[in-house]
Amino acid sequence: MIVVGLMSGTSVDAIDAAVVDIADEDETLILRLLGYLESPIANELRQRIYALFSPEQSRIDEVCEVNVLIGEAFANSATLALRRAGVQADLIASHGQTVWHQVTPGHTRSTLQLGEPSVIAERLGVTTVADFRPRDVAAGGQGAPLASWGDALLLGDQQLSRAAQNIGGIANVTWVPPGAQWEAMLAFDTGPGNVLIDHAAWRLSSGMQRFDVDGALAATGRVDDVLLAELLGHPYFRLQPPKSTGREVFGAPFADRFIERARQRRMTTSDILATLTAFTAHSVADQYRRFLPGRPDEVILGGGGSRNPTLVRLLSQLLDPAQIRIHEDFGLPSLGRESVYFALMGYEALHGRPNTVPSCTGASHPVVMGKIVPGANYRSLMAQLVASDQRRPRRLIVLPTPVSS
Repeated sequence: MIVVGLMSGTSVDAIDAAVVDIADEDETLILRLLGYLESPIANELRQRIYALFSPEQSRIDEVCEVNVLIGEAFANSATLALRRAGVQADLIASHGQTVWHQVTPGHTRSTLQLGEPSVIAERLGVTTVADFRPRDVAAGGQGAPLASWGDALLLGDQQLSRAAQNIGGIANVTWVPPGAQWEAMLAFDTGPGNVLIDHAAWRLSSGMQRFDVDGALAATGRVDDVLLAELLGHPYFRLQPPKSTGREVFGAPFADRFIERARQRRMTTSDILATLTAFTAHSVADQYRRFLPGRPDEVILGGGGSRNPTLVRLLSQLLDPAQIRIHEDFGLPSLGRESVYFALMGYEALHGRPNTVPSCTGASHPVVMGKIVPGANYRSLMAQLVASDQRRPRRLIVLPTPVSS
């Protein structure tokens, strides 16, 4: 089955589209990556999305309109990815764009992803699965990190313990113990990834830079140990997993307060970025020490942060002696891992099979995440599933990507 996985993270920089061919047999999912594409999000749409992150600024009419516009952008991304791969899709699986995620005690537990799946299904004529997170939240889970399910399938090893560390806007880890015992797995958001670094780079350059390219500015700066200690004292880091966070905690207001504090201490732009980069690295290491059952033998880096040499160098030092690897070592693009996993989640949702790991999200039981919007191919798609295996997959095999002639 040809599936397109679509994802946009908290950085709101691009839509990731992974075109994959999926089959399954004997509790094993077999995947071949046919194409991967990053489509930059238009600046005007990005700014409208950013405005929705603030409850004080957002309006219901704007939420409604942006929901459709994101759906159009996702549909365009899927269309372009399919054209480049030279195939037609059987299924689209869209994560959408998270604009609010609130699962802390004392609030109504809720999560909202925009990107209207009906628009995607209509534009492509293809059945679309979307809106994954709310089902896990409804079952008592955090609705995150959902990539833990894909990590369990891909990274299980009989001897090695592995930590899959994604560094997007928010950073999250999946602990896969030796023997790939799913009930012993652990996953949670470690804290900010690129979100504070990116905001500081944008603000301090008066909008000229959206991020610190290659961590070059941070590499020339001096870390302020006093401010770093203050940052690491945030109460989120003391919360027990499973836990999740987002821009509602580590967003623009948080970054702006830090920048004002840094200016009072006469820190340069490079110093500010160096300290925020160190904050991400040290918070990851801190959360490993506090909550992982042991030291991982291998740490597999993914997300935009894996392209930041300054951040990767700090992580390598702090996580020593763990071997640092990337998802390409396992056949997946480091930046596109989540879009591939959502393609798999959509495939499983269509088959009516659970696509979560409750020990990672905190849900009371495994659930089938995703809402299905029928496309023009819905009846033929359903006919293929009548005799499908209902056993949950326990392993993922990634086949080599075919070489274009």
